[in-house]
Amino acid sequence: MTTITSDIPELQTPAVATRASRVRRLTDFYELTKPRMNFLVVVTTAVGYYMAARGLGDWGRLVHTLVGTALTAAAAGALNQYLERHFDVLMDRTADRPLPSGRMASWEAIVFGLLLAAVGLSELFFFVNSLTGFLAALTLGSYIFLYTPLKRYTTLCTIVGAVPGAIPAAMGWTAATGHLDMPALALFAILFFWQMPHFLAIAILYRDDYAKGGFKMLPVVDRDLLSTGFQIVIWSVALTAVTLMPYVIGMAGRIYFVSAAIMGLVFTGYGLLCAIRRGRAEAKQLFLTSIMYLPLLLAAMMIDRI
Repeated sequence: MTTITSDIPELQTPAVATRASRVRRLTDFYELTKPRMNFLVVVTTAVGYYMAARGLGDWGRLVHTLVGTALTAAAAGALNQYLERHFDVLMDRTADRPLPSGRMASWEAIVFGLLLAAVGLSELFFFVNSLTGFLAALTLGSYIFLYTPLKRYTTLCTIVGAVPGAIPAAMGWTAATGHLDMPALALFAILFFWQMPHFLAIAILYRDDYAKGGFKMLPVVDRDLLSTGFQIVIWSVALTAVTLMPYVIGMAGRIYFVSAAIMGLVFTGYGLLCAIRRGRAEAKQLFLTSIMYLPLLLAAMMIDRI
């Protein structure tokens, strides 16, 4: 851990050092929750709730839904980092995380993760509804006990990992309605299919790092990226088709339909470019496009809610 130094004597005091240490500790616990990834989880849950409630609905229920989801997602991040601590130290992009860097003890991470899981799931079961709580437990369990270990054994891990990544959108719907139906499945499908080209682009960018850590991402074993490129195109085309479901089932209107179709064609175009050239520049371009694509698509859906 980097210590704070200064040429100013009054800054070199035990009190300043103690405060800096506490801030570092809080930052490490925060980092353990994978906040950037889990921000997307909370946003998609909120979108699902909004679409089901035709607005914000019951404010209290919405708050409990978002807090419970955020805590459960944070638990998944902490427990994932605990399980992968010995592999994270091998990769440049993860070596400075709290556990592989040695700034945090393993027992702290697992206790923190289990506590977050207990509070988050309780929040959803007792203050939202049992179905949403069950879906949250399924998300946490599949992420920790299926996706996390499979990353070291099969390239199918990305497909498995897309399931817990897509469930929160359906959780937002069930939180507002108490049941699963076609709109909830449509939201799940959109998030599921979006994740595939998104994560394959990331895996291309970090293929060498993943190889160092022993993770069987498709671009790691597919050295010429032919299969990776083919899958990016197939998943992108499938995503475009799936995004039209909300219009077909009467969940959104014509403005959304046109927006989804145009954005889908653009997204698929970037996917095709990545598949043809198979370079890092194209993979980064596809990744950035995917980051812009999803919020724009969800915004169009919310604006055009029938």
